[in-house]
Amino acid sequence: MNDQSSGQQAAETRLDEIAQILDSANIIVHGFDGVISRWTTGCERLYGWSRQEAIGRVVHELLSTIFPEPLAEIRAKIAQQVDWQGELIHHGRDGKPIIVASRWVVASSVDPARPVIVQTNTDISDLKQIQADLAGREAHLRSILATVPESMIVIDELGVIASFSTAAEKLFGYSAGDVHGKNVSMLMPSPDRQAHDGYLSHYLTTGERRIIGYGRVVSGRRKDGTVFPMELSVGEAVANGKRIFTGFVRDLTSRHKIEEELRQSQKMEAIGQLTGGLAHDFNNLLTVISGNLEMIEARLQDTKLLSLVSEAQAAAEDGAKLTAQLLAFGRRQPLNPKPMDVGRFVSGFSGLLRRTLGEAIELRTVITGSANEALVDGSQLQNALLNLAINARDAMPRGGLLSIEISRMRLDADYARMYPEVRTGDYVLIAVTDNGAGMSSETKERAFEPFFTTKGMGAGTGLGLSMVYGFAKQSGGLVQLYSEIGQGTSVRIFLPAQKARTEMEPVHADDKKPDLIPKGFERILVVEDDVRVRRVTVSRLLDAGYSVLEASNGTEALALFQENHDIALLFTDVVMPGGMTGDELAHKIRAMRPEIKVLFTSGYAEPTIAGRELAEAGSWLKKPYTARQLAVRLRELLD
Repeated sequence: MNDQSSGQQAAETRLDEIAQILDSANIIVHGFDGVISRWTTGCERLYGWSRQEAIGRVVHELLSTIFPEPLAEIRAKIAQQVDWQGELIHHGRDGKPIIVASRWVVASSVDPARPVIVQTNTDISDLKQIQADLAGREAHLRSILATVPESMIVIDELGVIASFSTAAEKLFGYSAGDVHGKNVSMLMPSPDRQAHDGYLSHYLTTGERRIIGYGRVVSGRRKDGTVFPMELSVGEAVANGKRIFTGFVRDLTSRHKIEEELRQSQKMEAIGQLTGGLAHDFNNLLTVISGNLEMIEARLQDTKLLSLVSEAQAAAEDGAKLTAQLLAFGRRQPLNPKPMDVGRFVSGFSGLLRRTLGEAIELRTVITGSANEALVDGSQLQNALLNLAINARDAMPRGGLLSIEISRMRLDADYARMYPEVRTGDYVLIAVTDNGAGMSSETKERAFEPFFTTKGMGAGTGLGLSMVYGFAKQSGGLVQLYSEIGQGTSVRIFLPAQKARTEMEPVHADDKKPDLIPKGFERILVVEDDVRVRRVTVSRLLDAGYSVLEASNGTEALALFQENHDIALLFTDVVMPGGMTGDELAHKIRAMRPEIKVLFTSGYAEPTIAGRELAEAGSWLKKPYTARQLAVRLRELLD
């Protein structure tokens, strides 16, 4: 009997504890009409109304409940003995919103005909605030990843990529989805790729740093397999007991190219000073030799000795010609510059050029405009063009086309940023272009050096291009070389322009207004492999109001075109790396959208020189071009 009573007391005690626990929970019991019949202590603390105040009130009116779906539908689900779960917004006595995770179930009551609903509510307001804060921070991080100008990559201590910024996507060619969860070594060439995990493990074990906290120049590998120089800075942080590493990457391709061009310019300057000094001194020696030979010749009667002296004199004359070319390269030749119309001057000795080239090569002279006056030494300009013509002839042993184009050109600050040796101003451009064998990159780097030649022994001195280089520099201009293997060569001489007489006349105030650059709004796909040229072109188009997509080769451009259906015009270079030329890209794009407009550009003088007939009206723009020339040509095509 005692055992039975003690067991009953324990059960009652347990029921009292359960009742207390239930009373402390946020439980509301109400009918299908919403009238509250039970209001726990937990509800009093959560909402602020006492039990006496709440019982008998309609629950959704008391709490100003905001439902995620109509109340009638919730009650219909409950009536079918299906419990309901969802998030509700209640309002406490002070009017503040309270977000709760609510569960409704049907329970039996004293009156079987009137079942009741037991509503259990869990306050999740703080959780929702934490989630909102996290979402805000995540959105902030995404905005940083999308806008930070340098490429940013976040990895864990195993080298697995966790974040990949928009700039990194553009730099490496991968989307964030392509690299997320993969080892960062995929962005490295061999042997760095194989060594990376070992380096990271070594650092975690020993703490020895090589890049982390220091930064250094390393190599990166793009999706298309190309390797490029980059500056890498890595920072370290600890989150939840685990290390994370944030790397900032800066593409050094353009900087290295500018530095290489600067080194090349400095090398040419040093070689010019050396050869110019040597030629000057050697000329003095030749003067002594030639003068003594003349005096000896006047005193000799023996015909055999006279013939020997004559040969020695001829050799001295040949030496004088060589020193003259070296002086030209070193910018120490005596010049006699005079104002002249370059177009008229070149036309005047075109017959000599034709005889030099021979019958197998067609000579084409194109003169644009009438204001092509420059202050230049005519005889030295003629020698320079003859040298270029001879080089072109040798590059076309089976015949071909040589084009000489003369036009007035203004080189602006954008162009000067692309080529460090350029000074802004007005120039007369003489472009001598052939469709011969072309030059390799190694040959182009040394083409202007004296005595460098690709011709056979005795076929040339290697001073032709160096003389052209020195003549252009000494005349206050510059010379540029553009060549591709199998495509031909274009040598462009820029001579400072002189104002024609009509231009020297006073101008009215209205005439001083700059030409307005036509604006646009369409989307343009720019395809250009030279990073600096592409950057300047994109900047010009954005300034003119266009929306721009950019690609470095035909494969990238084709992928962008397939993803973007609103592209109105393709602006592409003709000769590009990667196995797809500009006209091949245009052919593929026109196969998908025949109506699309296409504008080609190249460093060659004209389309036929590039080995392609791109004769469609308005579809060709020669480099270098100004912002206005580009804008006008775009409007001609798009309008």
